[in-house]
Amino acid sequence: MVVTLCGSGIGLYLNERNTREQTRDLAIPSTPDWIELDVTAQDVDPTAQQLTLYVTPVPHGGLAAGPGSQAFARPVEITVTGTPGATIKAAAGETAASQLVQVGMYDGTKTDYPFDRYRMEAGFSAASGGTAVPVGLVLTDTDPFFVLRPQAAAADNGGIALDARITRSRSTFILSWFMIAAMWAIALAVLGAAEVLFRKREGLVWPSLGWMAASLFALIGMRNAAPGAPPIGSLIDYVAFFWAEGIIAASLACTAWSGIRTEHRLRREREAAGEGS
Repeated sequence: MVVTLCGSGIGLYLNERNTREQTRDLAIPSTPDWIELDVTAQDVDPTAQQLTLYVTPVPHGGLAAGPGSQAFARPVEITVTGTPGATIKAAAGETAASQLVQVGMYDGTKTDYPFDRYRMEAGFSAASGGTAVPVGLVLTDTDPFFVLRPQAAAADNGGIALDARITRSRSTFILSWFMIAAMWAIALAVLGAAEVLFRKREGLVWPSLGWMAASLFALIGMRNAAPGAPPIGSLIDYVAFFWAEGIIAASLACTAWSGIRTEHRLRREREAAGEGS
């Protein structure tokens, strides 16, 4: 069983590694003179509803200062439209500096975690001397918590319109589902133990009470360790965390109340037996 589980885990890891951080060539123009935009999606921020892109322009053909050179033969201006937009400029004989660009996301709610998903749209275009220059997009996704599924279409002016869907990564889904299952398993275990102690009319069983109290606070740490730091009130809370905490707290209170009553009853019985003797 151990070998099977470890083998399955390694297989899932290799599959996710081979499907993540892939370089995709999107809408590459057929003309020899064009600008390659190496775009790296570095960070998805659901709170700010923004995606951080790292854009590096590379000239090709007659736009390059020489064969294999990354310097531009003539001045160019690259425009990234989004929310907000950005402009990247390069002078003749110089390479264009890489630039971080913030692109807005929409159509998603962070509290849907771990099932939250988003959309983003951005446009890329370039011009030199007032004349449009064709651009191509090479996209790489590096955020470990999200997966980008992009689509790109060439515009009439030689630019590119990028449309991407953004979802949580598989590893995030697996860990989130494990946390949900673990929360329910711990809560039901505490509930079962409380039911046994109540039916047996046990007194204050301190190891059991300590375990229940430790479980109550341990789930808080587990919840706060969820990947992506989901806000309180997310779907994971209403599916598991709130219920688990309520069940454990109620079980602990009922067990303590039953134990206190039992201890008082036993004390009275001992006192009555002492007086009778």
